[in-house]
Amino acid sequence: MTTAASTPLPSLEAALKHFFGYDQFRLQQREIIEHFLNRQDSLVVMPTGGGKSLCYQLPSLLRLGVMVVVSPLIALMQDQVDALQNNGIAATFLNSSLEFDAVRSRQQRLLRGEIKLLYVAPERLLSENFWPFLSQLNQQVGLSGFAIDEAHCVSEWGHDFRPEYRQLHRLRAAFPNVPMMALTATATTRVREDICAQLNLQAPRVFLASFNRHNLYYEVLPKDRHSYAHLVRQIKAASGAVIVYCISRKRVDELAGRLQQEGIAALPYHAGLSDETRSGNQSRFIRDDVQVIVATIAFGMGINKPDVRLVAHYDLPRTLESYYQESGRAGRDGESAHCTVYFSYGDVSLINYIIEQKTDEQEQNIARQQLRQVLDYAESTVCRRQIQLGYFGEAFPGQCDRCDNCRHPKPVEDWTVEAQKFLSCVARCRERFGMVHIIDVLRGSQKKRILELRHHELSTHGIGKDRSAEEWKLLGRSLLHQGLVDETTDGYPVLHLNAASWQVLRKQLTVQIAVPEQLQGAAADAGAVSDEAATLLKRLRSLRKRLADQQGVPPYIVFTESTLRQMAQRMPRSLSKISRISGVGSRKLDQYGQMFVDEINAFCEENGVRAQSESAPNAPPVVNNTRALTLQLYEEGNSVADIARLRNLRPTTIIGHLAVLIEAGTVVDLSPVVSVDRQTAIRQVLEQAESFHLSDLRDRLGEDYSYDEIRLVRGVFQWEQRSQSAS
Repeated sequence: MTTAASTPLPSLEAALKHFFGYDQFRLQQREIIEHFLNRQDSLVVMPTGGGKSLCYQLPSLLRLGVMVVVSPLIALMQDQVDALQNNGIAATFLNSSLEFDAVRSRQQRLLRGEIKLLYVAPERLLSENFWPFLSQLNQQVGLSGFAIDEAHCVSEWGHDFRPEYRQLHRLRAAFPNVPMMALTATATTRVREDICAQLNLQAPRVFLASFNRHNLYYEVLPKDRHSYAHLVRQIKAASGAVIVYCISRKRVDELAGRLQQEGIAALPYHAGLSDETRSGNQSRFIRDDVQVIVATIAFGMGINKPDVRLVAHYDLPRTLESYYQESGRAGRDGESAHCTVYFSYGDVSLINYIIEQKTDEQEQNIARQQLRQVLDYAESTVCRRQIQLGYFGEAFPGQCDRCDNCRHPKPVEDWTVEAQKFLSCVARCRERFGMVHIIDVLRGSQKKRILELRHHELSTHGIGKDRSAEEWKLLGRSLLHQGLVDETTDGYPVLHLNAASWQVLRKQLTVQIAVPEQLQGAAADAGAVSDEAATLLKRLRSLRKRLADQQGVPPYIVFTESTLRQMAQRMPRSLSKISRISGVGSRKLDQYGQMFVDEINAFCEENGVRAQSESAPNAPPVVNNTRALTLQLYEEGNSVADIARLRNLRPTTIIGHLAVLIEAGTVVDLSPVVSVDRQTAIRQVLEQAESFHLSDLRDRLGEDYSYDEIRLVRGVFQWEQRSQSAS
């Protein structure tokens, strides 16, 4: 195992390829690494899957001494060290899982300069026994830096506060000249300020990456009698691992058992299980022995599984921040993934009941505010990214085309008359009943309780027969969401009128609600491959699983899902060609390269398949009939707005059609929608860009440039780049 490159590497990019197999840095990674190599403190806020770990791992290999990484969980340490060792990088950890002799042996290797990265929990790092060793290590070998992972744990304002993190400021006092990097995936402005203060970072530079996870598709679906069947379909359609979150241990056990009866390999995970069972279930999930883990929020930080393709919340999440964290466990490998929330108003009532059990009034108020934010997200008709990113203080224009509200916009209708009927019925019932009873009265129910209360004699009895119970529930929920009616939260929800209710009744305020359409399942997988490639991908996954089991490591440590997908698409049939695949570094090329080349060659010979061009990084998108129709109308001289109107689609959808056509190699004249001067300006930015994400490009161009313009020119540019590489 090597501790560094045998000869000096000419550039950071060369080091990146040598150690990790990647051809280029993600946005901000290079800048963060250079800053750290200059021995300066920093705070790195980067979303899950954004490449935070590389920001301290690579510099540790380029400087003398040991990088000390503070990590909160044993499982997280083990995963990180396994992955590094598989890349030929000398790394180890010290924690409570090790016997005394193992600890002593690893410490001796550290003092001999044989280890470059040391992972340690804050409790051990600050212990009386370990502190002298750390000083000795600094004197004898040197410390290249401190990396504080999951740094939000230091702040009482963070979502996972850990008191022991508060003591890490001792590192700065004891080692004032050793640079420190704090890293986290989520942090509001208040939390960021607290991290810098508590760790005593010296003039830290804050690297704040976008919280936007471009590869994730977000949706909210109604939770009804069809939800379980839909979840089963989602799981069976998923091309990888699945996490399903539930609100209680009982719900976890029930759902896991039900999925098992469907023939789905699913296991439960919650704090009520024994440590052995819980650890075993987690390990089987990480190692691809089972596809699905059904869990409470106890299944959280420290779970490092990059190839999760679906995260489903079968119950409503508690806060937007926790939802961002939990849904963010999908698609950490950068591949397309799906995030679904199943929403029912019953969940809201349950969470309200839980909130009422809190003894502290301030805690109750905070929890209610957090629940309202979740409701805003679940019931909103605007871009879901806009809501999520706004929570973290990041502006987003909307129209992401990667959420249900952008992909399937819901029509907004005027339901003022229906709202007046509903509120009038609440008043006639003397504000003493809940939503179900009000709906029964409106629909003219003859239930025993209706008759006993003589509510069949009310003027509002039966005036809502023209609407279904589901429609009235939709209206009732919308009125609550908009603050047009109130509801008690003592476990027995009763509707009460407020000032806004009377404005509606007096015709001073109109009521607009979003009427959901039946959605057609999950979004199309952006990483779809051809039939041949899909078959090969299964074989490569099987090979990866065999190799991983032989080594006792999770499959993604051999190769990530993204790397396997590239192999399946490009079918490299020699070592030199497979070495060009992103994620195939020198160590993995030597260790696994020939086995995967042999598997690909065998597949191609057995099936008479010619390998695809290996120069293009991705297979071109498929041009379907709807895009062809858009092109025909465009070439006939119709504007984007005209085409959208003719086809009853949104202009953004039409732009998307044109972009996909361009990326597939179709020649499209952009001058009607993007002037030549603006095309030139966009291309100049593209030529210098490290990231081609639309939001990153727009940040450089300025708000004067639209996402549509950038997307179209980017498509032409990327096609030209692929063509040049192929020639």
